[in-house]
Amino acid sequence: MRKFLVILDDSRECLNAMRFAAMRAAKTGGGVTILSIIPPEEFNHWIGVADLMREETRDRIVAHYEVFAKWMRDRQNVDPDLVIREGEAVHEILAQIKEDPEIGVLVLGAGTEKSGPGPLVSAMTKQAGFLPIPMTLVPGEMSKERLEAVT
Repeated sequence: MRKFLVILDDSRECLNAMRFAAMRAAKTGGGVTILSIIPPEEFNHWIGVADLMREETRDRIVAHYEVFAKWMRDRQNVDPDLVIREGEAVHEILAQIKEDPEIGVLVLGAGTEKSGPGPLVSAMTKQAGFLPIPMTLVPGEMSKERLEAVT
């Protein structure tokens, strides 16, 4: 089964990327893997404090994931997988793609700020020529109706 890999983070554009991935998966008989990446600098504390922070971060990610997963199951009949990795975002995305041969498309949400589409999109665009799969950029301002029309 071909899976869409979508990144779960705290950005506004993440929502459109999730919607797009779920709608495309539903229409093509595919799946969705939701990847959340915990940056390494988030836990530069004493071991006990870092472990507690890591656990709280994972709990927050799972709670955030459950909101998207419920929508995907209820509205799109797609049951997504959650993967949580720790490290630098580009490296972890590339590692996930390499480790899961069913991933066929990387879906990223593009920000709408004047400074550009966002740091993740900018970083992944630099890798685009070397990716083993296509990358889809979903505009952050795209309406739900337009997303439905293009999927």
